[in-house]
This record gives sequence, structure tokens and C-alpha cells, in this order.
Amino acid sequence: MDRRQRIAIFTTASLTWMIGTAINPLFCAAYLAKGGDRKITLVIPWLSLKDQKLVYSDNAMFGSPWEQESYIRQWLERRIAFIPDFDKRSIIPVGDISEIISDEEADIPVIEEPGHLTWFHQGKRWKTKFRLVIGIMHTNYLEYVKREKNGRLLAFLLKYLNSWVVSIYCHKVIRLSTATQDYPRSIICNVHGVNPKFLEMVWSKGYGELLKLIRDHQKELAGLEIDMYGNGEDSDQVKEAANKLKLVVRVHPGCDHADPLFHDYEIFLNPSTTDVVCTTTAEALAMGKIVICANHPSNDFFKQFSN
Repeated sequence: MDRRQRIAIFTTASLTWMIGTAINPLFCAAYLAKGGDRKITLVIPWLSLKDQKLVYSDNAMFGSPWEQESYIRQWLERRIAFIPDFDKRSIIPVGDISEIISDEEADIPVIEEPGHLTWFHQGKRWKTKFRLVIGIMHTNYLEYVKREKNGRLLAFLLKYLNSWVVSIYCHKVIRLSTATQDYPRSIICNVHGVNPKFLEMVWSKGYGELLKLIRDHQKELAGLEIDMYGNGEDSDQVKEAANKLKLVVRVHPGCDHADPLFHDYEIFLNPSTTDVVCTTTAEALAMGKIVICANHPSNDFFKQFSN
């Protein structure tokens, strides 16, 4: 501890993709950098224009990494009460992403989704290059894989692949909830808080489960009106399924979670069981909404709150 800590946060996603692995590491970098006693670097993916069209909304494309950085910094500065002082660098999805940090600067990397980011790793081992490697598990990949063809077999193989690469590259593993795969040397802790903006005043998964619940209980829910917000490749199917219901279900494009239009809503419904710790649920609780969610390990953290 005779010198400033140097912390590099590597993540699999970036704005304008409104998911936890894009938003939480960004706030993490900003608040860790506050005070200036640490040197913080946030390392995010850079996508070609062709690939951006698959991930980002049509009206938010970036011609260069510098355009993306400018957007990210402006987005962040509108949501926090200070100017964040951290480096931003880009990674490519395959190759030795640890090279982004020089050997002289190598100290503590925080790998958001270490399985994802080390499946194709080439080069020096992270444990060799860095002093302390921390992996944070966001996603229940096994649950997603089970929904594919031959899902049980694929999930079985993926479980062992993940355990292998994570044990090779990480000294310590933090699971955001028990909904994630178990790993050796892991602890369970929701290390991502809630942006203070929500205490002062998306992309949400689970549409299929929500529409099925509504369909099965239409008679009991007569007169109820529901607004759904989100973007994605399933948007057309979601709208089509919603239009078949007898209840009033309006499907809207995804919107920034801090948008004032959400202030008038009293109830947030999230039936998803694929999240690990859902960022939108945390934000809704912080805003004082009544939250309805599944009795599932991914939501255990939220049971402590009265609403």
C-alpha cells in the first residue's frame, strides 16, 4: 500500500446498451475515482458500425471510440454530482484484452463477467500479470443455455468450462446473488449499489413470462392497464402477443430509467428469473415504487426492503 491503487475495470457491454454490465461498471469507475486516491481505468468493448446496429438503438451510433467516450461521459455527468476522473479504453472481443493495461500499471483488475471475457483469452495469465484479480458474476448463463436446443447438455459443458477459466484467471470471485453458477473461492455480495439519482427523485427482461401471466389471469385483472418498455430483437413478437390480449397493454420503446415519465408509475412488475440482481428492480425500489417480482434466488437481496 505504499503507492496509489491502480484498478482497471473490464466489462462486456457499454452504453447505449442499457444493461447492468454497461451501467454498473460505469458508475463503479466514477465513484472509485472520486477523491483521487486511486487511478481508475474503465475498459469497454468497441464495436464496428455493422455490429453496433445489432446491439445499440438506431439513433445512437458512434463513428469512433472517441465519439462513444464523449457520449458516455456526458451521460454519466448528468447523473452524478461531480466530474468523474477516470481513463476510458476500448477492447476487442477476441484476443489478449489485458494488454490494454501496461505491465507497469498492472495492479488490480475487476473483470465483470470473467467467464465471458476469458473464454478466448490469449497471452499472459491474468494472475501472473496482476497482483489481485477480482471476477464479478452478473449473468446466469446456464439458465439461458438451457433454453436452447440440447440445452441440458450445453449447460453441463458450459458449467465446467466456466469453472475452469474462472479458476485459472481469478484470485477471488464475487457472485451478485445465488442465481449465478457456484464457483470455488467465491462469495455472494451485491457490490453494485443504486445511483443516487434514483434516491432523489431498459432494458428489462421477462416479457415472455409477463405476457403469459397476464394471459392466464385476464379475468381477474379486468380493467388493469399495463405499459411495457424495452427494445430488442423480440420487440415485434412482444407487440404481437400483447395485441392478442383482452387487457390494455401498451408496448413502448426502451427509455432511460431516470426519465421523468416513470415518476407517475406506482408499481413495477418484473417476473424475470434470468437476471442475477436486476438493476431496474433496485432502481424502482430506490424510487419508492411497489415492486412485484418472482420468489427466486435472484431476488433474495431485495426481500429486505419494505416495498
